[in-house]
Amino acid sequence: MPAALWFGIPALAAYATATLLLWRRLPRLRAGEMPGKGLALGLGLLGALLHAFALASDICCLEGIDLGVLKALSLSGLVTLLLVLISSLRQPLENLTLPVLPLTMLALTAQLGWPSAPRSLVGTQPALEVHILLSILAYSLFTLAALQAWLLASQHRALHQRRPRAFARILPPLEDMEILLFRLIGAGFVLLTLSLITGFMFLEDIFAQHLVHKTVLSLISWAVFGGLLLGRAFMGWRGRTAVRWTLSGFGVLLLAYFGSKIVLEWVLGIIR
Repeated sequence: MPAALWFGIPALAAYATATLLLWRRLPRLRAGEMPGKGLALGLGLLGALLHAFALASDICCLEGIDLGVLKALSLSGLVTLLLVLISSLRQPLENLTLPVLPLTMLALTAQLGWPSAPRSLVGTQPALEVHILLSILAYSLFTLAALQAWLLASQHRALHQRRPRAFARILPPLEDMEILLFRLIGAGFVLLTLSLITGFMFLEDIFAQHLVHKTVLSLISWAVFGGLLLGRAFMGWRGRTAVRWTLSGFGVLLLAYFGSKIVLEWVLGIIR
């Protein structure tokens, strides 16, 4: 059995158990109780550790780092989950793990289930690795921001209907949710800016034919999130406006990061 499966299958089991514990915790939260979250988060962290070993055994090879579509998706899911799990130790963010855990499980399952996917090899140049790390961290933070925006939209909808759904009733107040949303966007914007800067500095062919779509879409997403932060600072944008801009910026970034890779590797058969 491949090493990735030895670590990946227990990781999926840990993720599934953590998800079940968090779902079973919801009725008690709605009743006003505050049951412990330590076991669920601990299992999530254990799953993330096993996931990391499974991913490392799959992407590391003699020629460089294999960042094909499915492996890159699995890596982004892992980083996103780690960010929300670590943040949950100090802030009430564990409810964000409810959508993140199943998505990470799907990404890991895809990585394990299709090991022969087209490969996209990245060399071992430190500058390029820094650029890739910044890009993945930025994408992960914006993923969390998009999920946060979706939860915020659910809260607004529930308040307008005056029939709050069970899940909406256990979320923090709207003001706290918006503060967290803009913190995530601000941190992601800084990392995306650094990612673009390092790309222009260290990638000689950033506007080459196979990268131009990713570069242009990343710049558009950067402009959308930058405009949202300016609108928040000078015009007090919030609520549905913030949600629309966040989801729009994330949609463009999703196309930049994974849409372009899918077209290049699976449609055009270009492997890098």
